[in-house]
Amino acid sequence: MILARLSSSPRRLATVGLVAWLVAACAVPTNPPTPSPTPLPTIPPAAPSYTLGPAPTGCPTAAPAALPAGTTATVTMTTNFGNIVIKVDAALGPNAAGAFVALARCGYYNNVLFHRVKPGFVIQAGDGQYARLPSLTPDKFGQGGPGWTIPDDKVTTIYKRGMLAIANQATANTGSSQFFIVLDDSAQTDLGAATTNNYAQFGNVTSGMDVADKIALVPLGGDTGDMPVEPVVITGTTVTVP
Repeated sequence: MILARLSSSPRRLATVGLVAWLVAACAVPTNPPTPSPTPLPTIPPAAPSYTLGPAPTGCPTAAPAALPAGTTATVTMTTNFGNIVIKVDAALGPNAAGAFVALARCGYYNNVLFHRVKPGFVIQAGDGQYARLPSLTPDKFGQGGPGWTIPDDKVTTIYKRGMLAIANQATANTGSSQFFIVLDDSAQTDLGAATTNNYAQFGNVTSGMDVADKIALVPLGGDTGDMPVEPVVITGTTVTVP
């Protein structure tokens, strides 16, 4: 587009005005860039309040009997984050299942903390010796138990999300009260490795994995970096057998 020379004559002013209008009409509008959305932060849940449950009574002083073949039980575990319902199955591991049901029935897990959280891997509890409220020994979390151990069960299936297994000391026949809940199927890579002493399986979560996921989001600290800095507490357990 060729523009006429500017002059002060009315005709030329009119021409200049027309040209300016045409140039403005031909201009490409400039839109301000759209800002990229900022992801919302993941806010860790605050630990809900809790009331201490009753002290355990009549708990086993020696390894409980294995759960009989074909037996299942439902354990409802109440925590300050919600309820986790567990189907215990002797077909997975009779010794582990028998120990867990016996301890749940006598209230051994009352007031015991989830002392170890590995997001995307497991949450772990069951140290009734050092991780029970109101008396805690944080530098010994994960080292305690009921004073007895159980024989290992043969692991016959993969570790998957929602499965429960007995923790041990990385040597044979050292499991007792401590257990963990698997958070993701990918845990099979480490838990099921042929080079490890596998952990006896005994059940699966049937309701409440959303609670386990909430627990996995709590702020962590401690010497190992995997200890909840706010209490995650098992406040009670009930057992029903079909």
